[in-house]
Amino acid sequence: MTEVRVPTLGESVSEATVATWFKKPGDSVAVDEMLCELETDKVTVEVPSPVAGTLADIVANEGDTVGVDALLANITEGAAAAASAPAAAAPAADAAAASTDVMVPTLGESVSEATVSTWFKKVGDTVAQDEMLCELETDKVSVEVPSPAAGVLTEIVAAEGATVEANAKLAVIAGGAGAAAAPASAAPAPAAAAAPAGNDIKDGPAAEKAMAEAGISRDAVTGTGRDGRATKADVAAAVAAASAAPSPAPAAAPRAPVPPDDAAREERVKMTRLRQTIAKRLKDSQNTAAMLTTYNEVDMTEVMALRKQYKDQFEKKHGVRLGFMSFFTKACCHALKEVPEVNAEIDGTDIVYKNFVHMGVAAGTPTGLVVPVIRDADSMSFAAIEKAISEKGKRARDGKLSMAEMQGGTFTISNGGVYGSLMSSPILNPPQSGILGMHKIQDRPMVINGEIKIRPMMYLALSYDHRIVDGKGAVTFLVRVKEALEDPRRLLMDL
Repeated sequence: MTEVRVPTLGESVSEATVATWFKKPGDSVAVDEMLCELETDKVTVEVPSPVAGTLADIVANEGDTVGVDALLANITEGAAAAASAPAAAAPAADAAAASTDVMVPTLGESVSEATVSTWFKKVGDTVAQDEMLCELETDKVSVEVPSPAAGVLTEIVAAEGATVEANAKLAVIAGGAGAAAAPASAAPAPAAAAAPAGNDIKDGPAAEKAMAEAGISRDAVTGTGRDGRATKADVAAAVAAASAAPSPAPAAAPRAPVPPDDAAREERVKMTRLRQTIAKRLKDSQNTAAMLTTYNEVDMTEVMALRKQYKDQFEKKHGVRLGFMSFFTKACCHALKEVPEVNAEIDGTDIVYKNFVHMGVAAGTPTGLVVPVIRDADSMSFAAIEKAISEKGKRARDGKLSMAEMQGGTFTISNGGVYGSLMSSPILNPPQSGILGMHKIQDRPMVINGEIKIRPMMYLALSYDHRIVDGKGAVTFLVRVKEALEDPRRLLMDL
């Protein structure tokens, strides 16, 4: 029997919380295969298996607080593992060979649950290995679940709208002999579908939304889905039937118009997990940081002229368009070197200064605001920055960003100008201490050398955490960004 213990957690860290177990008692494990994840107040630590064998028992459950070198679990090694397996496992071997469980994949750091948003397959469908079965939605990203084996989908355990924990069972796939038997076992499904839906049966999100939009009650819809669940087509049929039904003649004309029922004209849609997280993090940022915003304006004449002069050559050589974001990213990296506290964060009673810039670039998506991170942006060229922004922006819009791509940012740029914003105060992205807000470029009359000239101007806004950034530092940072953009040659000379 081999003990699995809490590893060294790092300097000044004496305890951790068991966040997620990836294995359960009775599971086979390989050497260095991840068993569980521990969460400290600074980092997340993965605990690998020291030996190959079978996980005999778990001593520290999820949510438990453990100290350094505390016992987490026991593993039975080698041949002893087979002997320690339950006797009932032997008769089940044939069944295990014939079917495969589809489990919730690892969801990432600090994410313990997800919502089943869409099933692409239904019970009885044939699936190929690695074919997408369903999509899960977490508070950070969407996760697609591929089929672990080829066969027939014989059971869906977690329906659309269900909340599942990490490593929970989603479905069962029968392969080989089990696949052939699947259609026969699925035959009674239509009869089950005709059964009335009970209180514990939840309709799919698409059907619920359609009922809300149509203003029709659930009682008026006859569900033909599994276990009597209503589908979007059922709602459409109910609406069509209601429209075709003759309206009863009124007994008497009312003396005054009856005001419409406001509730019938409302639409109630459950917030996505991503939107809930955005709301919580932004409110926490306001409640925690001593947030203040300072403003300035920048004359974009030189940047626009430089971009116009070289954009065709730039795109031809590097295969990506030259935009404004690379100029702003470079200008911010330049300013952060002079004012490092804007690139720092508070950890308890310590200030952690970052000697690198992981630039967060806020991006609007159909599901909400996300902030992919460009790592080591301070050491990247204009072309590398533009390629990274383009690639991550596309992945963000497609919902394909991983959680690792949205973590570790030290400073953020948010461009509200693409939506027409002339002035705003961006909210900090914790634990960062600074965020730059870009805005719409607008021609305005400016006094240049005693003469009034029309110049393309942009307002800039820097929101900062006044707990570690003083007003002088914030203003200096914004002035350095302004100087670098109004004379881009300063970026080349590091001035």
